[in-house]
Amino acid sequence: MQIMENRERVCGSEENLEWKPVKASDQRPGSSRQKKAAVISDMTGFGRCAITVSLPVISKLKVQCCPVPTAILSNHTAYPTYYFDDYTERMEDYIGEWHKLGLTFDGIGTGFLGSKRQIEIVRDFIRGFRREDTVVMVDPIMGDNGKVYATYTKEMCREMKELVACADMVTPNVTEGCILTDRQYREGGWKAEELLDMAQRIGQMGPGKVVITGIQQGSYIGNFCYERDQDGSGMRYKLQKTKQVGQSRCGTGDIFSAVILADAVNGVELEKSVKKAADFVRDCIKASARMETPLTDGVCFEEVLDKLKA
Repeated sequence: MQIMENRERVCGSEENLEWKPVKASDQRPGSSRQKKAAVISDMTGFGRCAITVSLPVISKLKVQCCPVPTAILSNHTAYPTYYFDDYTERMEDYIGEWHKLGLTFDGIGTGFLGSKRQIEIVRDFIRGFRREDTVVMVDPIMGDNGKVYATYTKEMCREMKELVACADMVTPNVTEGCILTDRQYREGGWKAEELLDMAQRIGQMGPGKVVITGIQQGSYIGNFCYERDQDGSGMRYKLQKTKQVGQSRCGTGDIFSAVILADAVNGVELEKSVKKAADFVRDCIKASARMETPLTDGVCFEEVLDKLKA
């Protein structure tokens, strides 16, 4: 009884609580409220990927991360066994409650989407929650190393192009860049002018900012940054290189995209954000190798999270 009395003094009794939707005027740019980003991806319990890594990274950069799960997994699919619960049929009800609450977001980010229907739901989510100042980032996860993922059909790849058209910024790897632009993939030897042409063609779909990731450049990994002026009068581009360390691990792309999204919400310049993300992923891989963490277990980002600054 004493505990309940204390709870009511601090929180108020449930009978007296009343929900009032936050007015858009209270969420204007420059207000003192904390910024929020909705992240639409799967929730994987073990293996450090998707929302499991996005949430702490985005939170560390002082942005509230609000997950929209597309599926629930016990662990990712690189392990020999896993539990998988498709959340597609529940996504609209989940999202509908946010509409009832009148929620708004400074950023919207997408991760792996497992079906044509999920891509459609996400497109509707962007249309429903986007404000003039909302940053929409799409990570068009469709394949890697020159191959389309087995779960991705040609129809889904076409739908992904439609989703990319809704974005302000996109973060495809080279394979996904080739899929989006109907270009032949090759493992290496990409020249800056070829990457620029790829980025411009993706930009013509809608996004003003394009980051092509994971470009093999000898002993370095490159990320090509492309940014078009809002009025279309000019552009900026740069190929950044980071010394390659260790081996490829699960979840590194999700961590990279999480940094890019949070930084975009915070108004960080694209080139600075890409360098920050690449350096942080490198530090995560180094820490994981030092601790002899199995590749399937992802990266030990927790060991170096304190290095990440907003």
